[in-house]
Amino acid sequence: MHKAKKRFGQNFLVDESIIADIVDAINPKFEDNMVEIGPGLGALTRPLLKRLERLHVVEIDRDIIERLKSDYPQDGRLVIHEGDALKFDLAMLPAPLRIVGNLPYNISSPLLFHFADHAGRIADMHFMLQDEVVERMVAEPSTPAYGRLSVMLQYRFYMEKLLDVPPESFRPAPKVNSAIVRMIPLPDDRIAVKNEALFSRIVGSAFGQRRKTLRNTLREFLDESAFAALGIDPQLRAENLSVDEFERITSHVDARK
Repeated sequence: MHKAKKRFGQNFLVDESIIADIVDAINPKFEDNMVEIGPGLGALTRPLLKRLERLHVVEIDRDIIERLKSDYPQDGRLVIHEGDALKFDLAMLPAPLRIVGNLPYNISSPLLFHFADHAGRIADMHFMLQDEVVERMVAEPSTPAYGRLSVMLQYRFYMEKLLDVPPESFRPAPKVNSAIVRMIPLPDDRIAVKNEALFSRIVGSAFGQRRKTLRNTLREFLDESAFAALGIDPQLRAENLSVDEFERITSHVDARK
C-alpha cells in the first residue's frame, strides 16, 4: 500500500460512488485529448481509461509512477509524464485539451493560474479542490469569499461548482471539505481584457488591502475625475466591484497610457 506523502499534499480518493459521479460529470469521449494531473492510485485513471483511446497523466511521485507502470500495460494508451505539474508544458499535447485532476491543496492556486495561461488550448477542466477554494473561485461580488482569485479566473472562465466531496471519501481523510469545479474558457470575443499584466496589477492592488477604499488602493491608477468618468464610487472596496468593472478600469487606465 502506497503511503500518502505530505510534501506532495497527497490524499487519495477512495469513494466509488463519488468517483462515478465525477467521471459522469466529466463525460469523457473516446477521442478526447485528456490529461490527468496527479493520478495518484488511479481512482479516476482507471474509469477514464475505460472510455478513452489514450490518457496522459502528469505525476511527480516516483513511487506512484513505478506503480502506474506496473499496473497498466505499456501499450501507449496511458502516457506518463514524470515531473512537476507547475512546470509541465501543455503545449506539447494536442489541442483542444480536457484537463482533470485532484489538485494538491498546497499548490492549487498556482496550478490554476498555470493552466489559465494555456486557456486558448483548453476545452474544459474539472478539478477537485478544497471547498473553500472552489467557493472563492465562483463567488459573487460583495460576498466574503469574493477576492483576487475570483476576479482573475472569472474574467477568463465560466465556472460552476458541481459536487461536494466529504473528507471521508479520502485516505487519509483531509481536515477540510472538497468540491468539484468545472472550468470552461470563455471565447476570445468574450474576454474584454487586452492588457492582462495591467489587469493583474490593478486587481492585486485593489485586493491587497481589502478593508481600504478604492480611493486608497487604486490611487496609483485612478484620480477623482477617472472614478467619476467610470461611474465608480471611490468609497467602495475591491470586493464590491464586478469583474466587468475591473475590466473597465483596466481599459480606461490602458487608454490613458
